[in-house]
Amino acid sequence: MVSGDRLIMNQDLLQSSTLKILVIDDHQLILSGTLNILQQRYPNAAIAKANTAVEAIAQIVNSKFDLIVMDLSIPEQVGIIAQIDTGLNLIKHLLKQYPQQNFLVQSSYVKALIRIKHEIDEHQGGFAIADKGLSEYEMLIRANLALQGATHTKDINTSLELKPEWLEVLKLAFEKGLTDKQISLQMYRSERAVRTYWTKIQDILGVYPEEGKNMRIQTEIRARQEGLID
Repeated sequence: MVSGDRLIMNQDLLQSSTLKILVIDDHQLILSGTLNILQQRYPNAAIAKANTAVEAIAQIVNSKFDLIVMDLSIPEQVGIIAQIDTGLNLIKHLLKQYPQQNFLVQSSYVKALIRIKHEIDEHQGGFAIADKGLSEYEMLIRANLALQGATHTKDINTSLELKPEWLEVLKLAFEKGLTDKQISLQMYRSERAVRTYWTKIQDILGVYPEEGKNMRIQTEIRARQEGLID
């Protein structure tokens, strides 16, 4: 249960006419709803919007925002299909370029943030996560936390720590459909190294030999459940 006073923030910030927020989302209905909620909460704020990663970067380069609210599934540019990886790559870029920037990731795919957990942990600015299924009240609480430079990332499964090369194996196997031999050629690793990666991945995901079950299929199921692959 969240107490009402947690929603109260510094009144100077709340009423500031210089507060600037950027909302990144390509779903017009959700975008409009988010804009309305934020405008009601911060009536004097200047709130901008972007529908694609390219448009978002252009705005961020030309203007300093106190808070960036973004979905993960966004298109790279107009006419391109929205993908989770596009949002993740945008966040990685922004975390590196703007270490003090405040973020609120509002998405139905928040589990996918486990793929960039290290970068999030190293970030110096505010970073909060809000599943799109949350109430407006809870979303605003997390927006306030991010604005004040705080962190709220409990929706990420912190027990999972996968190395980049393990994530690459999962992506190549289950998103690209490559065999272990093809993966080894793609990653410039030996097939033996790829097999070792599989054992590490399966151990982290808790997938072990079980009679009547295919370990590769079980690995794919668990990886999707944890947001490691789309």
